[in-house]
Amino acid sequence: MANTKSADKRARQALKRRDRNRDHVSTMRTAVKRLRKAVASGDAKTAQDLLGNTVKVVDSTAQKGVIHRNAAARTKSRLTKAVNALKA
Repeated sequence: MANTKSADKRARQALKRRDRNRDHVSTMRTAVKRLRKAVASGDAKTAQDLLGNTVKVVDSTAQKGVIHRNAAARTKSRLTKAVNALKA
């Protein structure tokens, strides 16, 4: 429990931020799972269509500071590599 008004406010802000960050992470994970499912099924057309949106979501999550930018780059790289392997 917070002892001061400022600590109490910080605790409230932290709760709001945690909920917001959870939403961003959840959205990102769902997009990544959807793309990975398309890659696993071998559907190159759907995977290619989903790739752009998924990269956008991952970039957005990193820009907000929810995930590290290197983690975002790594995720995008692996997804792009997987989609390109379907085409070949």
